[in-house]
Amino acid sequence: MLAQERYSRIKERVDERGSATVADLMEYLSASESTIRRDLNTLDAKGEIIKVHGGAVSNKTSYKMRDDKVDDRRIINIEQKKQIAEYAAALIKRDDLVYIDAGTTTDYLSECITEKNAVYVTNAVDHARKLARRGFEVYLIGGRLKTATEAVVGAEAVETLSDYNFTIGFWGTNGISKKTGFTTPDREEAKVKRAAIRSCKRPYVLADSTKFGMISPVRFAEFEDATILTEKVPEGFEHNKNIIVVRSDRK
Repeated sequence: MLAQERYSRIKERVDERGSATVADLMEYLSASESTIRRDLNTLDAKGEIIKVHGGAVSNKTSYKMRDDKVDDRRIINIEQKKQIAEYAAALIKRDDLVYIDAGTTTDYLSECITEKNAVYVTNAVDHARKLARRGFEVYLIGGRLKTATEAVVGAEAVETLSDYNFTIGFWGTNGISKKTGFTTPDREEAKVKRAAIRSCKRPYVLADSTKFGMISPVRFAEFEDATILTEKVPEGFEHNKNIIVVRSDRK
């Protein structure tokens, strides 16, 4: 296959899916890893795609490489996040074993929770502190504390989560895409999110509408793996059964 034909097919594949890994492209084109990596470098230099670690994403898709600091993210879309958090809190029932992921929308959730006849598990220090101060039974999993998101990550956290059977759980995400699912910039944090979702009966992703169409480097769940709670459904996501548009009674 001529190089120009590979370039065309790679760009078509990446644009169609939003992203593609080196391994996926190797299989798709029956080409070697070195060939695919050279092609990605060439296409990236031409501005045809965006080369990232392990593959490429479409330049038609918004892409977020790094986590912003918690304090910066907390003040963005505050009303939308509070609206989503209030709806999510009402889903928690007596005797639930609840997982709460690190994140700013889940932080608002920890402030809205009223069900004290449930048990809460989290990988976020601030969430645990807020719940404990209000008299809830809460467990903080162990591991390494990630400064940017204030999330506990690492092998110890992943191993601990495999022991649980959560009845309901709530996650944050950096991006939502039908093709690439739910994504986050950090590989270690993705592993923790993935382990917790796999241990949960009713997983919910809390995401304001700006997260739709965004892609970060690491997928932690497929698009169909969780129900999404959001304040508005953007164009292109209108008819998905796993999306709930929340309503709020707050004035």
